[in-house]
Amino acid sequence: MSANGLEVFDKTVQITNIWLNEIMDDLGPDRQLAWHALGVVLRALRDRLPAELGANLGAELPLLIRGAYYDQYQPSNLPNRNRSVEEFFNTIAEGLESGRPVNVNDAARTVFKAVAHHIDLGQSAKVRDSLPKDVKALWPESVGA
Repeated sequence: MSANGLEVFDKTVQITNIWLNEIMDDLGPDRQLAWHALGVVLRALRDRLPAELGANLGAELPLLIRGAYYDQYQPSNLPNRNRSVEEFFNTIAEGLESGRPVNVNDAARTVFKAVAHHIDLGQSAKVRDSLPKDVKALWPESVGA
């Protein structure tokens, strides 16, 4: 029997915890920070992707993580035309201000690694290839990288 009454809820919580554990392996044993970093980095990424590619990525995310990804989504403003890595890091830094200090480069790399590990290899390559050179360098080359 399902703990929450719906198996889909149990499954998304289980998968989300796997992602958070991977993020905590790199950022430290703070589940709340891992969740916060995951959402902040995903939204910064989402806002730099063309809408169709962003939607395709969103469709591959677990249900609970997909909710964080689409939080505050405004498709009419996409994609963000500012392609600099500094602006990308500034967006992440602003989003992470309320938590314990974390290096934004580490946060981006860690979340990108978790995403690349769990989504389709072809989709991962499409997302990576759509990013500006300096941001692309943060994305692992392949699953398990």
